[in-house]
Amino acid sequence: MTQHPRISKAVIPAAGLGTRFLPATKATPKEMLPVVDKPAIQYVVEEAVAAGLDDVLMVTGRNKRPLEDHFDRNYELESALQKKGDAGRLAKVQESSDLATMHYVRQGDPKGLGHAVLCAAPHVGEEPFAVLLGDDLIDPRDPLLQRMVEVQEQRGGSVIALMEVAPEQIHLYGSAAVETTEDSDVVQISGLVEKPDPADAPSNYAIIGRYVLDPHIFDILRRTEPGRGGEIQLTDALQQLAEDEKIGGPVHGVVFKGRRYDTGDRGDYLRAIVRLACEREDLGPDFRTWLRSYVAEEM
Repeated sequence: MTQHPRISKAVIPAAGLGTRFLPATKATPKEMLPVVDKPAIQYVVEEAVAAGLDDVLMVTGRNKRPLEDHFDRNYELESALQKKGDAGRLAKVQESSDLATMHYVRQGDPKGLGHAVLCAAPHVGEEPFAVLLGDDLIDPRDPLLQRMVEVQEQRGGSVIALMEVAPEQIHLYGSAAVETTEDSDVVQISGLVEKPDPADAPSNYAIIGRYVLDPHIFDILRRTEPGRGGEIQLTDALQQLAEDEKIGGPVHGVVFKGRRYDTGDRGDYLRAIVRLACEREDLGPDFRTWLRSYVAEEM
């Protein structure tokens, strides 16, 4: 099987306003909301680095400066912790600034995910690249992105992450029409629809927030008209790639059956915190004991 170029760049769109979390996000980017004791965005960058993508471009917007500050050095804080001899917290502070080579570009107008990805074109150039959405946190024990990179390097084209959902939930996602391949976790995609009515959905395979894209996507995005919600939809551009392999290769999907934490919804955000806290060695035992007691008292 043909070996395609190694992927090294990741793009993280982070220009959204976070309106579902107001008033918390009035002055704080939603990506900086803590999931236990780390901001959600750090989990995403760590995932990219674990997959071998250490060149990270973050697409930001107004009032997103805290994102840049988080991944930068804070010499005053580091000095204070060093003087206290607090090596543990010092290591945690330095960890985020040492993770990856970080770059930033602003999305001037909120024109949708497709437009945010297009903002990355000058940085990405003619290389395949990954896109990671910050609302989806993937458990590091389930290396979805590594698998997607592997499939793209073997098969070329673009690869998107899919997850089976209940049919009545598919209207919340993009939906894919799929055909099986020789690999049980890989499907070829023949069509995509953004947030369809359940009766019109081609399947209950939902697109979740991980993509590995062929750079031809940029030419298509430049020509893509606003779609659902008046925004430039990445799904619409991927549909064109799926219709014609000659443009930028085939579009495949990796069917994910691992642990995913949705932090884009308030209820799911809270559930994600509880799950991750329960699994922490330093917090889990005491927290699980308290949680059992609390549930028993409430029930």
